[in-house]
Amino acid sequence: MDEPSKASWLHRLSALLMREPEDREQLVALLHSAYERNLLDADALGMIEGVMQVSEMQVRDIMIPRPQMDVIDVNDPPEKFIPFVIETAHSRFPVIDGDKDNVIGILLAKDLLRHYADGEFDTREMLRPAVFIPKSKRLNVLLKDFRSNRNHIAIVVDEYGGVAGLVSIEDVLEQIVGEIEDEFDFDETEDNIIADSSGHYRVKAVTEIADFNEAFGTHLSDQHYDTIGGLVLSRFGRLPKRGEHIQVEGLKIQVLRADSRRIHSLLIEKLKPAE
Repeated sequence: MDEPSKASWLHRLSALLMREPEDREQLVALLHSAYERNLLDADALGMIEGVMQVSEMQVRDIMIPRPQMDVIDVNDPPEKFIPFVIETAHSRFPVIDGDKDNVIGILLAKDLLRHYADGEFDTREMLRPAVFIPKSKRLNVLLKDFRSNRNHIAIVVDEYGGVAGLVSIEDVLEQIVGEIEDEFDFDETEDNIIADSSGHYRVKAVTEIADFNEAFGTHLSDQHYDTIGGLVLSRFGRLPKRGEHIQVEGLKIQVLRADSRRIHSLLIEKLKPAE
């Protein structure tokens, strides 16, 4: 006699959730229980948790800081900024008029095709309106706005009206469908510097240079950059990819995780002195 067929995935998951969790912690516990019973795979669990997390996060938590913004100056001719557009490979660029506090619009990289087609290009005429949002805006609300108004990028301003950074729809979606179960992803931990079993150190890119110096006995300057990620970015002169590395003061600093706009985490190895 054949064994009874198993209930459908949806039926089993529904039965599990019939316990009616009373708070967020119980809901998360139920979801993890569903994962352990093979009712959810790792990707599904990660995305559900990402959706829950997005509802509690603000723009300030994920925005690209002002110093790391890739912008185009409206006063520069296309011949000057097109190589920059090609190198950075973004689809949209904030356009400023002399200063990052003066964002006058958004330029779509695809609109530069007109420059190649016609030979004439007026940057001001090609600008799309820029959307300005506060740092306190919640990500779930921002995602809804992005979907309704078809904007993919927003300029983040502080309480004084100055530009604090930018955020894109990709940045928000990455919180939901980003690198799930990345072996190097330790964003959920409170510590910025963690030693692993091999004697290396995983370091969040947002670690302040002063804290980095204290941990590794280095003397890196924080005059121009506040974080180790900003300093590494400046040493490369471009946004590095995962696996690329530099050597600084007896340390090998390797990029562990980076997206199209910023560095997230680094792997630090202390090099042996040359004999």
